[in-house]
Amino acid sequence: MNRYFFVVAGAFLIGLVILFRLFHLSFVEGDYWKRVSQKFIRQNLEIPAQRGNILAADGQVLATSLPEYRLYMDFMAHDKDSLVQHRAQVWRDSIICADTLRVIPGLLNRAKKPIPESTQRQHIDSCRRTLTALCQGMHRIFPEIDPAAFRQHLIEGRAKRSQHWPLYRRKVSYIQYQQVRKLPFFSQSTLRTGFHTQEYRTRQNPYGKLAARTVGDLYGEKDSARCGLELSFDSLLRGRPGSCHRQKVLNRYVSIFDRMPEDGYDIRTTLDIGLQDIVEKALGEQLASIGADFGICAVMEVSTGDIKAISSLDRLSDGSYREIGNRAISLLMEPGSVFKTVSFMVGLDEGAFTLDTRIDTYGGVYEMYRRKMKDSNWRKGGHGNISASEVLEHSSNIGTSRLIDQFYHDQPERYVKAVYRTGIHDDLQLPLVGYAKPRIRMPRKDKTGRYWENWSNTALPWMSIGYETQVPPISTLTFYNGIANGGTMLYPRFVKSVERGGEVIREYPVRVARQHMCKPSTIRDLHKALRNTVVRGTGKPCGSKRFAVSGKTGTAQIWTNQGNTNRYLVSFVGYFPSERPKYSMIVCIKKASPAYGGMHCGPVFKRVAESIMAQQREKSYKTAADTLHARHAVIRPGNLRATRQVMSNLNMNASAGSADGETEGSQWGSAAHSGNSYDLTAEKEQKGLMPDLTGYGLRDAVYRLERMGLRVHTRGVGRVVKQNVKPGSPVRPGAAVSLELSADGKDLPDEPKQPEQPSAPPQKEEAPAPKEADTAGASGTAAQ
Repeated sequence: MNRYFFVVAGAFLIGLVILFRLFHLSFVEGDYWKRVSQKFIRQNLEIPAQRGNILAADGQVLATSLPEYRLYMDFMAHDKDSLVQHRAQVWRDSIICADTLRVIPGLLNRAKKPIPESTQRQHIDSCRRTLTALCQGMHRIFPEIDPAAFRQHLIEGRAKRSQHWPLYRRKVSYIQYQQVRKLPFFSQSTLRTGFHTQEYRTRQNPYGKLAARTVGDLYGEKDSARCGLELSFDSLLRGRPGSCHRQKVLNRYVSIFDRMPEDGYDIRTTLDIGLQDIVEKALGEQLASIGADFGICAVMEVSTGDIKAISSLDRLSDGSYREIGNRAISLLMEPGSVFKTVSFMVGLDEGAFTLDTRIDTYGGVYEMYRRKMKDSNWRKGGHGNISASEVLEHSSNIGTSRLIDQFYHDQPERYVKAVYRTGIHDDLQLPLVGYAKPRIRMPRKDKTGRYWENWSNTALPWMSIGYETQVPPISTLTFYNGIANGGTMLYPRFVKSVERGGEVIREYPVRVARQHMCKPSTIRDLHKALRNTVVRGTGKPCGSKRFAVSGKTGTAQIWTNQGNTNRYLVSFVGYFPSERPKYSMIVCIKKASPAYGGMHCGPVFKRVAESIMAQQREKSYKTAADTLHARHAVIRPGNLRATRQVMSNLNMNASAGSADGETEGSQWGSAAHSGNSYDLTAEKEQKGLMPDLTGYGLRDAVYRLERMGLRVHTRGVGRVVKQNVKPGSPVRPGAAVSLELSADGKDLPDEPKQPEQPSAPPQKEEAPAPKEADTAGASGTAAQ
């Protein structure tokens, strides 16, 4: 009982001491300890959010944020235990300075006794091998690093006792960082080696400079949006950063999250990667071939207004072309003759004239209010007396101006109001910073109501043919897209939706700018006139033999404050296929004289349009069946793996056979129709023997022979009908093989046919001649 009493009394006394100490700490010394605790807490540290991605229409990534790192080295060891710090420093120095050491000073064992020299020398040899492997590994990952120079770089950092010594001058990717972490010495803990990194979130564009100014970019490491969609949707892409504070717990600082970061949203655009690549290549090659100053090309989907591709390339000082500004949405220049369609829409819609109305263009030169206006062929005598439809087809300046001036000369404000109603003057509300609004001025009367303050007699005639106005290319494209869409003009759409984790947060639907641009009869007349412009007018070089194209050419002389120049803005805007338009497109090029809209813009328009239509294939081959042709597809021999892929895309059945094996490389053979499917039969390749290539296409034949080491000479087009080396004959690498090809399966004649004489080139439109500049407001010459 005595022992029990003492135990209880002792516990009671200890409890009283604890309670007293607790009371003293809480109320007497509380303020002091609160101040001490704050010294070990770092408040309000920002945690950056992951920036959202910018996606193409099909989900491919156009811009994303990836981690990058800078590599550093801390040569000075740190630890609260002096012995542990000493050992870490000695071990770290033994690696870095292994080439200069014979004995490691201060190297101790666990018993704090010096280690024998023989053991130290073994350790030094091991350190040298580690250092050599480290330097060679850095050279393997970064070839520009010289192993010997890297050794000296480490020694220099150690001599300066640096705690933040850069190991590589550039930022490295995550994959490279992981490779560096696997190298000897660096693979160990940071506390042991001193190797550490600084992480950055870098914006990457997997497709390089494709649609660079539309997608946009950031200002280096600042994560600050610079232009394009990156800037317009910056608040959504950026996300919401989190916050935390760092508190010291058991001699370590631990991050305690106060608010978790919210990653940014993803932006799904309307751009098509493949089409964008086609547009930039076609435009760039054309600009380089003609030495143009800059070029613009944009493709819009008729039914939705989606911008599928947009490019603006400028010539740099070295002669190359790059996208440094989005001129397709910001360029304010006189559009030229592509504006004549606007004038025709106004005149036809208000009954000023019809397509059959005749107008005299005289000899290609006509004096309007003491100023001469010229047609593009004025040197050849002009067009004479022609219909309004032919005026648009041949892009007659005199014809267009006279048709408009005769009806609206005394009421120019009525003409401009009618132009506004077409939608060409609308603010398109583009989601891109820096887009321009069209400038089409309205006439103003003076106080008497009789004279125009900002108007002249020549203002209306020249405005009707594309001068006296400033319209960005995107507005012109939107106007023509409305014609292709049956008179319903849509706002251009660059962004489809805002997403997060694949879930749609917000959609951007198709928006109608003008439900009815004009009367349906006017749209039908314009369809007919624009189609004839490409069939037999100035737009003939822009047409295609494979499908119908409609559109209008334009050539406008560029004026400056000093007067006219020898620079022209040539353009072609149209849509295709004409019967049921799917896409509209505009091509604009600025170049020196000579300049023609059809000749210089046509190759770009034609190449892009044909590339688009070539991709519009029918998935099921059965829809092409008729009563005049075989109902079964004819499959030529060749690469069976490619054959199976095509058959899969066309929903054709292939029976399981000898061509189903999972073998490496290509598989050669033939196919035959059997019931409701096709039998694919692979042939057994025999090395050193000539295969039978009859029926092969050129690609498969050349590929197979060159893989055998043979040199191939071909003649003709189509499929192989004859080979000079018989099948089964032995052949040696380097031997020459001749193949004859024919499209109809017949042998070629002994002598090749003479090439046909080229057809006469299309009629060129001559650049407009400069006009006098003595009338207020006049700013251009007659346009093509």
